[in-house]
Amino acid sequence: MAFIDLAKKRYSSRKYDEKAVDDNLINQILETARVAPTAANRQPFHLIVLKTKSSLEKLSKAGNTFGAPAAIIVCGSKAQAWTRPYDNANTAIVDTSIITDHMMLACADLGLGSVWIYRFDPAIVKAEFNISEEFEPMHILLFGYSIDDVKSPDRHDKVRKPVNELVTCETFR
Repeated sequence: MAFIDLAKKRYSSRKYDEKAVDDNLINQILETARVAPTAANRQPFHLIVLKTKSSLEKLSKAGNTFGAPAAIIVCGSKAQAWTRPYDNANTAIVDTSIITDHMMLACADLGLGSVWIYRFDPAIVKAEFNISEEFEPMHILLFGYSIDDVKSPDRHDKVRKPVNELVTCETFR
């Protein structure tokens, strides 16, 4: 499948079958995070894979899990991340966003639904999963076999701005 087709196929699924996700599929998803680019190749992240009902119940204390049978808590370390010297901008949130996106697209490629969660209480996640002080939970990827209504790949023509509203050449305006 062409990359653009995969990108258009992916949608945020918020309804899942209870069927467990096979470890082989999870390992393929994790491999896409491992090979994803990060600033200066620092790889300032740690992933916590959740597959048990008890772990997912703990996660639900922090935010909606939509009944997903699996989740990955994406943690980032600002101390390990590269910092731009001109303005001290830290890349931890960017790096963890890139790997989350890679894993989300891997889910779509493997026939799994997923949804990227940013609305959650990081303090609860940190406490429930014993996350070290150096790391902070930055994103949650929920995934599994979607039973949500499949979204049309053509939906982007209606719900996204056209390229000419988002892009200029040579200068901002």
